[in-house]
Amino acid sequence: MYDRILVPTDGSPGSRVILTHAEALADTHDSEIHALYVVDTGRFSTLPHEPTWESVTDSLHREGEMALDMVERLVADDVTVTRATAEGSPSQEIVDYANQHGCDLIVMGTHGRGGIDRLLLGSVAERVVRSAHVPVVTVPVETTLQDISEDEQPTGVPQ
Repeated sequence: MYDRILVPTDGSPGSRVILTHAEALADTHDSEIHALYVVDTGRFSTLPHEPTWESVTDSLHREGEMALDMVERLVADDVTVTRATAEGSPSQEIVDYANQHGCDLIVMGTHGRGGIDRLLLGSVAERVVRSAHVPVVTVPVETTLQDISEDEQPTGVPQ
């Protein structure tokens, strides 16, 4: 039923919860996982371009590589993981990637923000659910580092 499962990741400690769901679905359906990290370039589009912004983008790409490394480390060896990085609006890049790579399911986290936080920050998950042409499984992420065993904690990712 599901051949390619897209898992957008930000490398946060709560990503393990999302990966657990995606991995279980991949095992059940003999699927591959596509791990996607999106560098949110929209956050910097209104700022004046300076040589230092290039180093910010490079830093965000390095964070993305660490997040994708974490996915590969945490997913079982018998599940194929395809890594990808994109630049742009996270919700749009997630939907575009799913369309372009024939993903038939998206599994992503939701932080459960409400009130003014949601109004001001928006919700990537909500925008993906509204615009994706495939099913989207949203996994609540309310995990702290204390909830994750030491060997599962990401290395090199800012806490």
